[in-house]
Amino acid sequence: MDLLTKDEYKSIAANLTLPTGAFIDGAFRPAISGETFTTINPATGEKLTEIAACRAADVDFAVEKAREAFDDGRWSKLHSSDRKDVLIRLTKLMTRNARELAVMESIDSGKTIYDCETVDVPETIQCLKWHAELIDKIYDQVSPASDDHIAMVIREPIGVVGLVLPWNFPLLMLAWKIGPALAAGCSVVVKPAAETTLTALRMAELAMEAGLPRGVLNIVPGGGAEVGEPIGRHMDIDMVSFTGSTVTGKRFLTYSAESNAKEVVLEMGGKNPAIVMDDAENLDRVAAHVVNGAFWNMGENCSASSRLIVHKDVKAELLERIAHHVKHWNVGDPLNPETRLGALVSDGHYKKVCGYLDQAENVLIGGKADNGFVEATVVEVRGNDVALAREEIFGPVLSVIQVSGFDEAINIANDTEYGLCASIFTSNTKRAIRGARAIRAGTVTVNSFGEGDISTPFGGFKQSGFGGRDNSIHAHDQYTQLKTIWIDLADDTDEAVD
Repeated sequence: MDLLTKDEYKSIAANLTLPTGAFIDGAFRPAISGETFTTINPATGEKLTEIAACRAADVDFAVEKAREAFDDGRWSKLHSSDRKDVLIRLTKLMTRNARELAVMESIDSGKTIYDCETVDVPETIQCLKWHAELIDKIYDQVSPASDDHIAMVIREPIGVVGLVLPWNFPLLMLAWKIGPALAAGCSVVVKPAAETTLTALRMAELAMEAGLPRGVLNIVPGGGAEVGEPIGRHMDIDMVSFTGSTVTGKRFLTYSAESNAKEVVLEMGGKNPAIVMDDAENLDRVAAHVVNGAFWNMGENCSASSRLIVHKDVKAELLERIAHHVKHWNVGDPLNPETRLGALVSDGHYKKVCGYLDQAENVLIGGKADNGFVEATVVEVRGNDVALAREEIFGPVLSVIQVSGFDEAINIANDTEYGLCASIFTSNTKRAIRGARAIRAGTVTVNSFGEGDISTPFGGFKQSGFGGRDNSIHAHDQYTQLKTIWIDLADDTDEAVD
C-alpha cells in the first residue's frame, strides 16, 4: 500500500466515525452505569471522544452472553471450515478498511502512521488469516493402545476466555489473541487498554459484519481495577491471556487462585540484550539492527533491544555507526509518513520515561524530551546493576554496557529477572549457537533483531511470562483442553476380566 501525504492522513482522521460504546452480544452499548471516560490523542493532547467506562456489572453481562454463545454451539460447535470462512471474511473487510484502521490506531496511541500502515495493520490481517487457515488443518491423535482398545486424544475449546490487551500494539495484540482463540471455538471477552480502545471496538464491528455470531466476541472498555480485575476473578471465565507489565501480570495469578483456579497465560516485560562481539561482521548493518530494535515503536515494545552489551574492541566504531543511523529516526507528528518516532502513549508514561532520562549520567546520543515526545537516546551505564540497565523503561532509551569477552557478555545478558528476547552478533557460528543456547530467553536472534514470524512461538522465560505462547501452532494449545476418549473393543463373548 502506497503511503499518503500528511494532509491526506489528517483529512481521514478528521472524518473518522469513532466507536464509543462497549461491544457486547453483537451490539454497541453504553456502560450499565452510564459512565464514560475520555480518550486523548497523545500527540496533540486533544480529546478524541468519550468511551463507555465499564465496570464489574458490564463484565458479568459480557461473560453471560459469551457463555450462552459457547454453550449453545453457535460458534464452538460450528464446523471448522465454516469458522475459517468467517475469519477469512473478516480479514477481507479489514483489508478494505485498512487505511481507516491505521489512522485510528495512530491517533489513539501516538504510533507513527508509517508503522501502522506498513507493519501493524498488515501483520494484524496476516495473523488472523494464518490462524483461520490453520483451523481445519490441526489433527487430533490416536494413541498406540492395545488391539482391544482405541484411545483418542482430542482438542476441545477451553470455553469463555478473558483477553487483556496492552496499549503498545492494540490491533496486533488483539489479533495475536483472538486469532487462535476464535479458531479454537472459544467465546471471548476482551479488555483493551484504556489508553487504546478504538480499534478493538471497530474490529468487533467488522467481525459482526463478517458473520461472527453475536456473543462470541465482546469488547469491554475500562480501567484495570474496574474491568481487568473482574475478568481475572470471574467464576465463569475459564482462562485468561494477559499481555502487559510484569507487576500487573502477577496479579492475575492471585485473581485465579482466589476465584476458580482459571488457567492464566502471561506475556509480560523484558530487558532484552543485544550482544555485539569483537568478530561481528559489517558493523554498519549491526548498528541498523540495534537502532531498529531499540527505537521501533518509540521503544514501547516488550521485545525492544534496550541493553547493548558490546565488546570493548568494537564499541567506539559501533557507537559511531549507531549515531549515523539514529539521525534518520526523527521525532514528529505521527500522521506525517516521514516521522519515525511518534508520541509516547500518555502523559503519565512520558513522565515515567523522563524520570529514567534524569538518572542518566553519560548521554551519548539524544536525551531531549518535550511535551510527550522523546528523542532516540543512547546512554552509557556503569555495569548492569543500575536502574537504566535493569528496569524496563518502555521508551526510546538504549543502555550501553561494555564487556571484554564472550562469557562476560552472556553472564550480563542473563543477569536479569526477564527472559523474553535477545540478539547476538558474531561471525563465529559455534559461538553464535553456544550463545543462543546459553541465553535464557524465549526468542534469540543471531546477527539480526526480530521476533521470528507468525509461524514461530513468542513468549518468555522467568518473569517475562509463562503458561503458553503467542503465534504459531502452539498458540492454539492455550485455548484448548486435551480430552482422552478410551473405547473398549473387547468382544462381548470373551471371558470377563477383572
